[in-house]
Amino acid sequence: MSSEETHVIVGASLAGAKAAETLRSEGFQGRVVLIGAEHERPYERPPLTKGFLLSKEPAAKAYVHDESWYEQNGVELRLGMAVTAIDRSAHEVRLATGSPLRYDRLLLTTGASPRRLQVPGGELEGVHYVRTLEDSTELRRALAHGDRRVAVVGAGWIGLETAAAALEYGNQVVIIEPEATPLFRSLGPELGEVFADLHRRHGVELRLGAGVAEFRGISGAVTSVVITGGQELPADLVIVGVGARPNTELAETAGLEIDNGVVVDASLRTSDPDIYAAGDVANGYHPLLGRHLRVEHWANALNGGPAAARAMLGQDVVYDRVPFFFTDQYELGMEFSGVVVPGEYDEIAYRGHVEALEFIAFWLSGGRVVAGMNVNVWDVTPDIQALIRSGKPIDQNQLTDLGVPLTDLL
Repeated sequence: MSSEETHVIVGASLAGAKAAETLRSEGFQGRVVLIGAEHERPYERPPLTKGFLLSKEPAAKAYVHDESWYEQNGVELRLGMAVTAIDRSAHEVRLATGSPLRYDRLLLTTGASPRRLQVPGGELEGVHYVRTLEDSTELRRALAHGDRRVAVVGAGWIGLETAAAALEYGNQVVIIEPEATPLFRSLGPELGEVFADLHRRHGVELRLGAGVAEFRGISGAVTSVVITGGQELPADLVIVGVGARPNTELAETAGLEIDNGVVVDASLRTSDPDIYAAGDVANGYHPLLGRHLRVEHWANALNGGPAAARAMLGQDVVYDRVPFFFTDQYELGMEFSGVVVPGEYDEIAYRGHVEALEFIAFWLSGGRVVAGMNVNVWDVTPDIQALIRSGKPIDQNQLTDLGVPLTDLL
Protein backbone atom coordinates (compact mmCIF):
# COMPACT_ATOMS: atom_id res chain seq x y z
CA MET A 1 0.00 0.00 0.00
CA SER A 2 1.08 3.56 -0.70
CA SER A 3 2.76 5.49 2.11
CA GLU A 4 0.38 8.31 1.14
CA GLU A 5 -2.65 6.37 2.34
CA THR A 6 -4.46 7.20 5.58
CA HIS A 7 -6.15 4.62 7.76
CA VAL A 8 -8.46 6.07 10.40
CA ILE A 9 -9.69 4.17 13.46
CA VAL A 10 -12.69 5.61 15.31
CA GLY A 11 -12.71 4.26 18.85
CA ALA A 12 -9.56 4.38 21.01
CA SER A 13 -10.45 1.05 22.58
CA LEU A 14 -8.59 -2.24 22.99
CA ALA A 15 -9.73 -3.27 19.52
CA GLY A 16 -8.73 0.09 18.06
CA ALA A 17 -5.32 0.16 19.73
CA LYS A 18 -4.51 -3.42 18.70
CA ALA A 19 -5.58 -2.61 15.14
CA ALA A 20 -3.20 0.36 15.06
CA GLU A 21 -0.42 -1.84 16.43
CA THR A 22 -1.08 -4.46 13.76
CA LEU A 23 -1.09 -1.93 10.93
CA ARG A 24 2.43 -0.97 11.92
CA SER A 25 3.67 -4.50 12.65
CA GLU A 26 2.38 -5.62 9.24
CA GLY A 27 4.43 -2.91 7.54
CA PHE A 28 1.88 -0.21 6.75
CA GLN A 29 3.87 2.99 6.15
CA GLY A 30 0.97 5.39 5.71
CA ARG A 31 -0.77 7.64 8.18
CA VAL A 32 -2.61 6.00 11.12
CA VAL A 33 -5.05 8.11 13.12
CA LEU A 34 -6.71 6.69 16.26
CA ILE A 35 -9.58 8.81 17.60
CA GLY A 36 -11.20 8.38 21.02
CA ALA A 37 -14.02 10.19 22.80
CA GLU A 38 -12.53 9.45 26.24
CA HIS A 39 -9.58 11.41 27.57
CA GLU A 40 -7.80 8.20 28.63
CA ARG A 41 -5.51 6.43 26.21
CA PRO A 42 -6.74 2.94 25.19
CA TYR A 43 -7.18 0.48 28.04
CA GLU A 44 -8.59 -2.98 28.69
CA ARG A 45 -11.95 -3.23 30.43
CA PRO A 46 -11.80 -6.53 32.41
CA PRO A 47 -9.83 -4.90 35.29
CA LEU A 48 -12.69 -2.43 35.77
CA THR A 49 -14.76 -5.15 37.46
CA LYS A 50 -11.86 -7.34 38.56
CA GLY A 51 -8.35 -6.39 39.72
CA PHE A 52 -8.61 -2.61 39.55
CA LEU A 53 -12.04 -2.50 41.18
CA LEU A 54 -10.70 -4.68 44.00
CA SER A 55 -7.68 -2.35 44.48
CA LYS A 56 -5.40 -5.28 43.64
CA GLU A 57 -4.07 -3.81 40.37
CA PRO A 58 -3.06 -0.23 39.48
CA ALA A 59 -4.80 1.59 36.65
CA ALA A 60 -1.52 1.54 34.72
CA LYS A 61 -1.84 -2.22 34.25
CA ALA A 62 -5.02 -1.75 32.22
CA TYR A 63 -3.47 0.44 29.50
CA VAL A 64 -2.86 -1.29 26.17
CA HIS A 65 0.38 0.60 25.46
CA ASP A 66 2.78 2.88 27.26
CA GLU A 67 2.04 6.55 26.73
CA SER A 68 5.12 6.95 24.52
CA TRP A 69 4.22 4.03 22.24
CA TYR A 70 1.88 6.02 19.99
CA GLU A 71 4.39 8.71 19.08
CA GLN A 72 7.20 6.19 18.72
CA ASN A 73 5.13 4.16 16.25
CA GLY A 74 3.73 7.07 14.29
CA VAL A 75 0.16 6.63 15.49
CA GLU A 76 -1.72 9.92 15.84
CA LEU A 77 -3.72 9.48 19.04
CA ARG A 78 -6.51 12.04 19.32
CA LEU A 79 -8.29 11.81 22.65
CA GLY A 80 -11.33 13.61 24.00
CA MET A 81 -12.53 14.05 20.45
CA ALA A 82 -15.90 13.09 19.03
CA VAL A 83 -16.50 12.01 15.44
CA THR A 84 -19.84 13.42 14.37
CA ALA A 85 -20.30 11.97 10.88
CA ILE A 86 -18.91 9.74 8.16
CA ASP A 87 -19.05 11.02 4.59
CA ARG A 88 -18.68 7.83 2.60
CA SER A 89 -18.67 9.47 -0.82
CA ALA A 90 -15.88 11.86 0.16
CA HIS A 91 -14.06 9.23 2.26
CA GLU A 92 -14.03 11.59 5.22
CA VAL A 93 -14.92 11.55 8.88
CA ARG A 94 -16.06 14.81 10.39
CA LEU A 95 -14.81 15.79 13.84
CA ALA A 96 -16.70 17.75 16.47
CA THR A 97 -14.38 20.66 15.70
CA GLY A 98 -15.94 20.75 12.25
CA SER A 99 -12.79 19.77 10.41
CA PRO A 100 -12.83 16.77 8.03
CA LEU A 101 -10.29 13.97 8.05
CA ARG A 102 -9.86 11.96 4.89
CA TYR A 103 -9.42 8.18 4.99
CA ASP A 104 -8.57 5.43 2.55
CA ARG A 105 -9.73 2.74 4.96
CA LEU A 106 -11.85 3.33 8.05
CA LEU A 107 -12.24 1.04 11.06
CA LEU A 108 -15.05 1.45 13.59
CA THR A 109 -14.21 0.20 17.09
CA THR A 110 -16.71 2.37 18.93
CA GLY A 111 -17.67 -0.35 21.41
CA ALA A 112 -20.87 -0.42 23.42
CA SER A 113 -22.57 1.53 26.19
CA PRO A 114 -24.41 0.26 29.27
CA ARG A 115 -28.14 -0.17 28.89
CA ARG A 116 -29.82 2.31 31.21
CA LEU A 117 -32.75 1.38 33.40
CA GLN A 118 -35.69 3.57 32.49
CA VAL A 119 -37.31 3.70 35.91
CA PRO A 120 -38.17 6.54 38.30
CA GLY A 121 -35.14 7.59 40.33
CA GLY A 122 -32.60 6.42 37.79
CA GLU A 123 -30.79 9.75 38.00
CA LEU A 124 -30.23 9.61 41.78
CA GLU A 125 -26.73 9.91 43.19
CA GLY A 126 -25.38 6.51 44.14
CA VAL A 127 -26.72 4.67 41.07
CA HIS A 128 -23.64 3.35 39.25
CA TYR A 129 -22.94 1.89 35.81
CA VAL A 130 -19.52 0.45 34.96
CA ARG A 131 -18.07 0.97 31.52
CA THR A 132 -15.14 3.38 31.78
CA LEU A 133 -12.08 3.71 33.97
CA GLU A 134 -13.71 6.76 35.52
CA ASP A 135 -16.84 4.70 36.33
CA SER A 136 -14.76 2.02 38.02
CA THR A 137 -12.74 4.58 39.97
CA GLU A 138 -15.91 6.17 41.34
CA LEU A 139 -17.42 2.80 42.21
CA ARG A 140 -14.25 1.62 43.92
CA ARG A 141 -14.21 4.75 46.04
CA ALA A 142 -17.84 4.16 47.05
CA LEU A 143 -17.39 0.47 47.83
CA ALA A 144 -14.20 0.97 49.82
CA HIS A 145 -16.14 2.61 52.66
CA GLY A 146 -17.45 -0.85 53.60
CA ASP A 147 -20.51 -1.66 55.70
CA ARG A 148 -22.88 -0.27 53.09
CA ARG A 149 -26.03 -1.82 51.68
CA VAL A 150 -25.34 -2.50 48.03
CA ALA A 151 -28.03 -3.52 45.54
CA VAL A 152 -26.81 -5.04 42.29
CA VAL A 153 -29.33 -4.99 39.47
CA GLY A 154 -28.64 -7.76 36.98
CA ALA A 155 -26.94 -11.13 37.56
CA GLY A 156 -24.85 -11.13 34.42
CA TRP A 157 -21.05 -11.07 34.38
CA ILE A 158 -20.75 -7.40 35.39
CA GLY A 159 -23.34 -7.79 38.13
CA LEU A 160 -21.74 -10.89 39.65
CA GLU A 161 -18.19 -9.56 39.49
CA THR A 162 -19.13 -6.23 41.09
CA ALA A 163 -21.22 -8.06 43.71
CA ALA A 164 -18.18 -10.15 44.65
CA ALA A 165 -16.04 -7.00 44.86
CA ALA A 166 -18.64 -5.20 46.99
CA LEU A 167 -18.74 -8.12 49.42
CA GLU A 168 -14.95 -8.29 49.61
CA TYR A 169 -14.91 -4.65 50.72
CA GLY A 170 -17.16 -5.61 53.63
CA ASN A 171 -20.54 -4.48 52.30
CA GLN A 172 -23.94 -6.16 52.46
CA VAL A 173 -25.05 -7.23 48.98
CA VAL A 174 -28.35 -8.15 47.35
CA ILE A 175 -28.62 -9.11 43.68
CA ILE A 176 -31.88 -8.46 41.81
CA GLU A 177 -32.41 -10.51 38.65
CA PRO A 178 -35.59 -11.12 36.61
CA GLU A 179 -34.47 -14.55 35.34
CA ALA A 180 -34.70 -17.72 37.44
CA THR A 181 -30.90 -18.02 37.77
CA PRO A 182 -27.87 -15.80 37.33
CA LEU A 183 -26.28 -15.92 33.87
CA PHE A 184 -29.37 -17.58 32.44
CA ARG A 185 -28.79 -16.26 28.92
CA SER A 186 -25.02 -16.83 29.02
CA LEU A 187 -24.81 -20.31 30.54
CA GLY A 188 -28.37 -21.59 30.90
CA PRO A 189 -30.05 -22.53 34.19
CA GLU A 190 -27.85 -25.50 35.12
CA LEU A 191 -24.58 -23.59 35.45
CA GLY A 192 -26.43 -20.49 36.53
CA GLU A 193 -27.28 -22.40 39.70
CA VAL A 194 -23.59 -23.02 40.34
CA PHE A 195 -22.99 -19.26 40.45
CA ALA A 196 -26.11 -18.69 42.52
CA ASP A 197 -24.85 -21.19 45.13
CA LEU A 198 -21.39 -19.60 45.06
CA HIS A 199 -22.73 -16.15 45.90
CA ARG A 200 -25.16 -17.43 48.52
CA ARG A 201 -22.34 -19.24 50.29
CA HIS A 202 -20.50 -15.94 50.55
CA GLY A 203 -23.50 -14.19 52.05
CA VAL A 204 -25.05 -12.48 49.05
CA GLU A 205 -28.84 -12.33 49.03
CA LEU A 206 -30.37 -13.22 45.65
CA ARG A 207 -33.77 -11.89 44.60
CA LEU A 208 -34.43 -13.93 41.47
CA GLY A 209 -37.48 -13.56 39.26
CA ALA A 210 -37.70 -9.90 40.24
CA GLY A 211 -37.20 -6.69 38.32
CA VAL A 212 -36.78 -3.08 39.41
CA ALA A 213 -39.78 -0.77 39.50
CA GLU A 214 -38.22 2.32 41.06
CA PHE A 215 -35.24 3.80 42.87
CA ARG A 216 -36.12 6.00 45.83
CA GLY A 217 -33.96 8.54 47.56
CA ILE A 218 -33.59 11.40 50.00
CA SER A 219 -31.96 14.73 49.11
CA GLY A 220 -31.03 13.41 45.66
CA ALA A 221 -29.24 10.27 46.86
CA VAL A 222 -30.53 6.72 46.50
CA THR A 223 -31.79 5.04 49.68
CA SER A 224 -33.79 2.07 48.40
CA VAL A 225 -34.83 -0.06 45.45
CA VAL A 226 -38.46 -1.00 44.86
CA ILE A 227 -38.68 -4.36 43.11
CA THR A 228 -41.59 -5.71 41.10
CA GLY A 229 -44.25 -6.80 43.53
CA GLY A 230 -43.76 -3.65 45.58
CA GLN A 231 -41.18 -4.68 48.16
CA GLU A 232 -38.70 -1.94 49.07
CA LEU A 233 -35.08 -2.97 49.67
CA PRO A 234 -32.77 -0.54 51.48
CA ALA A 235 -29.72 0.51 49.44
CA ASP A 236 -26.97 3.02 50.07
CA LEU A 237 -25.51 2.26 46.65
CA VAL A 238 -26.81 0.61 43.47
CA ILE A 239 -24.83 -1.04 40.67
CA VAL A 240 -26.72 -1.62 37.42
CA GLY A 241 -25.49 -4.26 34.99
CA VAL A 242 -28.31 -5.08 32.59
CA GLY A 243 -26.40 -5.45 29.36
CA ALA A 244 -24.93 -3.15 26.75
CA ARG A 245 -26.01 -1.67 23.45
CA PRO A 246 -23.58 -1.29 20.54
CA ASN A 247 -22.57 2.27 19.67
CA THR A 248 -23.84 2.24 16.10
CA GLU A 249 -25.02 5.85 15.73
CA LEU A 250 -22.17 6.90 13.41
CA ALA A 251 -22.54 3.82 11.23
CA GLU A 252 -26.31 4.08 11.09
CA THR A 253 -26.26 7.74 10.06
CA ALA A 254 -23.73 6.85 7.36
CA GLY A 255 -26.15 4.29 5.93
CA LEU A 256 -24.20 1.15 6.84
CA GLU A 257 -26.15 -2.05 7.49
CA ILE A 258 -27.17 -2.31 11.14
CA ASP A 259 -28.65 -5.30 12.95
CA ASN A 260 -27.73 -5.61 16.62
CA GLY A 261 -24.48 -3.87 15.77
CA VAL A 262 -22.67 -2.97 12.59
CA VAL A 263 -23.10 -5.93 10.23
CA VAL A 264 -19.77 -7.23 8.91
CA ASP A 265 -18.68 -10.24 6.89
CA ALA A 266 -16.11 -12.84 7.90
CA SER A 267 -13.36 -10.34 7.03
CA LEU A 268 -14.95 -7.72 9.33
CA ARG A 269 -15.87 -5.60 6.30
CA THR A 270 -19.12 -3.61 6.47
CA SER A 271 -21.57 -3.00 3.63
CA ASP A 272 -19.09 -0.33 2.47
CA PRO A 273 -15.93 -2.05 1.15
CA ASP A 274 -13.65 0.63 2.62
CA ILE A 275 -15.14 0.56 6.12
CA TYR A 276 -14.56 -2.17 8.70
CA ALA A 277 -15.82 -2.78 12.24
CA ALA A 278 -14.47 -4.84 15.13
CA GLY A 279 -15.04 -5.45 18.82
CA ASP A 280 -18.29 -4.89 20.71
CA VAL A 281 -19.90 -2.84 17.95
CA ALA A 282 -19.52 -5.47 15.22
CA ASN A 283 -22.08 -8.16 14.40
CA GLY A 284 -19.86 -10.45 12.38
CA TYR A 285 -20.54 -13.50 10.26
CA HIS A 286 -18.91 -16.44 12.04
CA PRO A 287 -18.01 -19.19 9.54
CA LEU A 288 -17.62 -21.85 12.23
CA LEU A 289 -21.10 -21.17 13.65
CA GLY A 290 -22.73 -20.36 10.32
CA ARG A 291 -24.44 -17.20 11.57
CA HIS A 292 -23.87 -13.61 12.59
CA LEU A 293 -22.78 -13.04 16.15
CA ARG A 294 -21.99 -9.96 18.22
CA VAL A 295 -19.51 -10.74 20.99
CA GLU A 296 -18.86 -8.21 23.75
CA HIS A 297 -15.98 -10.00 25.47
CA TRP A 298 -12.35 -8.95 25.89
CA ALA A 299 -10.88 -11.65 23.64
CA ASN A 300 -13.02 -10.54 20.71
CA ALA A 301 -11.63 -7.01 20.95
CA LEU A 302 -8.10 -8.30 21.46
CA ASN A 303 -8.21 -10.50 18.36
CA GLY A 304 -10.80 -8.73 16.23
CA GLY A 305 -8.89 -5.45 15.99
CA PRO A 306 -5.78 -7.09 14.48
CA ALA A 307 -7.91 -9.20 12.12
CA ALA A 308 -9.66 -6.08 10.82
CA ALA A 309 -6.30 -4.33 10.38
CA ARG A 310 -4.99 -7.16 8.24
CA ALA A 311 -8.14 -7.10 6.14
CA MET A 312 -7.70 -3.33 5.69
CA LEU A 313 -4.25 -4.08 4.28
CA GLY A 314 -5.75 -6.38 1.67
CA GLN A 315 -4.86 -9.67 3.33
CA ASP A 316 -7.18 -12.66 3.02
CA VAL A 317 -8.79 -12.71 6.46
CA VAL A 318 -11.37 -15.10 7.85
CA TYR A 319 -12.15 -14.19 11.45
CA ASP A 320 -13.52 -17.36 13.05
CA ARG A 321 -12.13 -17.37 16.59
CA VAL A 322 -14.11 -19.41 19.10
CA PRO A 323 -15.70 -16.87 21.49
CA PHE A 324 -13.85 -16.81 24.81
CA PHE A 325 -14.51 -15.25 28.20
CA PHE A 326 -13.06 -15.49 31.71
CA THR A 327 -14.12 -14.44 35.18
CA ASP A 328 -12.81 -14.47 38.75
CA GLN A 329 -15.30 -14.43 41.63
CA TYR A 330 -14.19 -15.29 45.16
CA GLU A 331 -12.38 -18.64 44.95
CA LEU A 332 -13.82 -19.42 41.51
CA GLY A 333 -11.77 -18.81 38.42
CA MET A 334 -13.08 -19.94 35.09
CA GLU A 335 -12.64 -19.75 31.33
CA PHE A 336 -15.52 -20.21 28.91
CA SER A 337 -15.33 -21.06 25.21
CA GLY A 338 -18.15 -21.21 22.65
CA VAL A 339 -21.72 -19.98 22.60
CA VAL A 340 -24.60 -21.17 24.77
CA VAL A 341 -28.21 -20.36 23.92
CA PRO A 342 -30.85 -21.83 26.25
CA GLY A 343 -32.94 -24.24 24.22
CA GLU A 344 -30.23 -24.86 21.61
CA TYR A 345 -28.29 -27.55 23.50
CA ASP A 346 -29.39 -31.06 24.44
CA GLU A 347 -27.45 -31.73 27.62
CA ILE A 348 -24.44 -30.81 29.73
CA ALA A 349 -21.68 -33.27 30.55
CA TYR A 350 -19.37 -32.76 33.52
CA ARG A 351 -15.77 -33.81 33.99
CA GLY A 352 -14.53 -33.43 37.56
CA HIS A 353 -16.22 -32.33 40.76
CA VAL A 354 -18.88 -29.62 40.52
CA GLU A 355 -19.39 -29.35 44.29
CA ALA A 356 -15.67 -28.75 44.82
CA LEU A 357 -15.65 -26.11 42.05
CA GLU A 358 -13.03 -28.02 40.09
CA PHE A 359 -14.58 -29.26 36.87
CA ILE A 360 -15.18 -28.79 33.17
CA ALA A 361 -18.73 -28.47 31.83
CA PHE A 362 -19.42 -29.33 28.20
CA TRP A 363 -22.58 -28.20 26.41
CA LEU A 364 -23.63 -30.74 23.80
CA SER A 365 -25.93 -30.54 20.80
CA GLY A 366 -26.46 -33.67 18.74
CA GLY A 367 -23.55 -35.28 20.58
CA ARG A 368 -21.20 -32.49 19.54
CA VAL A 369 -19.48 -30.06 21.91
CA VAL A 370 -20.71 -26.52 21.27
CA ALA A 371 -19.27 -24.87 24.39
CA GLY A 372 -17.07 -25.66 27.37
CA MET A 373 -16.33 -24.02 30.69
CA ASN A 374 -13.33 -24.96 32.83
CA VAL A 375 -13.69 -23.99 36.49
CA ASN A 376 -10.44 -23.96 38.49
CA VAL A 377 -9.01 -26.36 35.91
CA TRP A 378 -6.29 -24.77 33.83
CA ASP A 379 -4.43 -25.14 30.53
CA VAL A 380 -7.33 -26.90 28.81
CA THR A 381 -8.85 -24.06 26.78
CA PRO A 382 -7.03 -24.99 23.54
CA ASP A 383 -8.33 -28.57 23.82
CA ILE A 384 -11.89 -27.42 24.55
CA GLN A 385 -11.82 -25.07 21.59
CA ALA A 386 -10.43 -27.84 19.38
CA LEU A 387 -13.35 -30.07 20.38
CA ILE A 388 -15.77 -27.28 19.44
CA ARG A 389 -14.02 -26.72 16.12
CA SER A 390 -13.98 -30.41 15.26
CA GLY A 391 -17.77 -30.53 15.07
CA LYS A 392 -17.68 -34.29 15.45
CA PRO A 393 -19.75 -36.49 17.79
CA ILE A 394 -17.92 -37.20 21.04
CA ASP A 395 -18.17 -40.30 23.21
CA GLN A 396 -19.70 -38.83 26.37
CA ASN A 397 -18.23 -41.53 28.61
CA GLN A 398 -14.75 -40.58 27.48
CA LEU A 399 -15.57 -36.88 27.67
CA THR A 400 -16.44 -37.14 31.36
CA ASP A 401 -13.67 -39.60 32.28
CA LEU A 402 -10.83 -37.80 34.08
CA GLY A 403 -8.53 -40.63 33.05
CA VAL A 404 -8.95 -39.89 29.34
CA PRO A 405 -6.91 -36.88 28.15
CA LEU A 406 -8.98 -34.41 26.14
CA THR A 407 -6.39 -34.62 23.40
CA ASP A 408 -7.37 -38.26 22.87
CA LEU A 409 -10.84 -37.12 21.82
CA LEU A 410 -9.64 -34.86 19.03
